[in-house]
Amino acid sequence: MFTIKAGVSDKFEVNAGIEKVREFFGENRNIVEMMDGVESIHTDNKDVTHWKIFAEVPLIFSLKVSFPVELAEKTDERIEWIPARGETQNFLKYSADLFEMSDDLTIVQLMQSVELRRKSARELHPLAGLAGEKIISAEMQRRITEMVTKFIRKAQGKLAE
Repeated sequence: MFTIKAGVSDKFEVNAGIEKVREFFGENRNIVEMMDGVESIHTDNKDVTHWKIFAEVPLIFSLKVSFPVELAEKTDERIEWIPARGETQNFLKYSADLFEMSDDLTIVQLMQSVELRRKSARELHPLAGLAGEKIISAEMQRRITEMVTKFIRKAQGKLAE
């Protein structure tokens, strides 16, 4: 099994009330508009939501991957997406835990992880075997960290308006 894994978790402050923060993180359009690499998020007629993400391993290859997910939780304190039932190759987990500190201050614990599983490297990309799991996972880790870090900065700015 050829497996690529990467993930990031970060806790940060937002200068906005929890209701505004909850609305922001509950709106997929904000993720598409503000998180580099996320090209689209759409829900099909079976209520499975597909996050289409562009990933690049510099000098080796790039690929677009669709991650089928379902909303596992959407409460006052948590929004969580998990891999859709039956998914066997492309796994995405995304959650935002919200902690109200005051009327205009919310703490957000954001987590995003991805895992790609293939029987062989060639199923992912013809050049994936040359790079190997370790190099591709390290590059995916770097890219996801960069994506989430930029998203957090943009979200903080937007929510402070």
